[in-house]
Amino acid sequence: MDNIINYKRISSEARKKTLELIYRAQTSHIASNFSCIDLLTVIFEKVDLDKDKVILSKGWAAAALYYFLWKKGRITEDELNSYCQPGSKFIGLAEPVIPDIPAAGGSMGFGLPFGVGFALAKKLKKEDGKIYVLMSDGEMQCGTTWESTLIGAHHKLDNLVIIVDANKLQAMGKVEDILNIEPLKDKWKAFGWEVAEVNGHNFEEIERSLVNLPLREGKPTIIIAETLKGKGVSFFEGNNLYHYKGLSDEEYQRALKELEESNG
Repeated sequence: MDNIINYKRISSEARKKTLELIYRAQTSHIASNFSCIDLLTVIFEKVDLDKDKVILSKGWAAAALYYFLWKKGRITEDELNSYCQPGSKFIGLAEPVIPDIPAAGGSMGFGLPFGVGFALAKKLKKEDGKIYVLMSDGEMQCGTTWESTLIGAHHKLDNLVIIVDANKLQAMGKVEDILNIEPLKDKWKAFGWEVAEVNGHNFEEIERSLVNLPLREGKPTIIIAETLKGKGVSFFEGNNLYHYKGLSDEEYQRALKELEESNG
């Protein structure tokens, strides 16, 4: 129970700071950041960045990634606050500008190929640690995803873990309308992966899925997390307008008020 209370506090603070960063920089992707913050909350509590790697394949959620790297002491507060400010290296897409961001993210389908390479290298060198790749469900439409899936299974990369932020929306609309990927669980099983499904906003379920990995020895793991795009602010939730839209002063204040009230 203490863990869950802690997760709720961390995720609440992460949403408020991510909101501030994106509003101040007048950038986009606020809803995409909010859908995966609960996942990142648990991931970053569980990983050891000295042994593990976290790849943000959905790199447009960079503001949230920077927040959690700051929480882990891997970047400074000044660096966090430089998000998308003139001259900053911390831009609106995840780029490998520090060792704890090992791969570029943002172009769909790039993160998993990196993850497979890192995981295979660890296996060959007999190194401890795991590779975590946070992907969008839109990336399930990419050819590079399925090529990498085959390679991961072929090499028995049980040190590789994918978490899918399955919020059912992508830039231009509903995932199912653009290129239907369901039943996703069956597809990944057919490709030789061990599959878990969780509620991506239920901290107990997320935590349970990330302990005792791999789910099966000799098989890579994928955790399909059902999420709500924009989770945490009523007018962001399920509203694909906020995939790209910058925030007005009124929207920022309204969103901040909701976040503060929901935190008690």
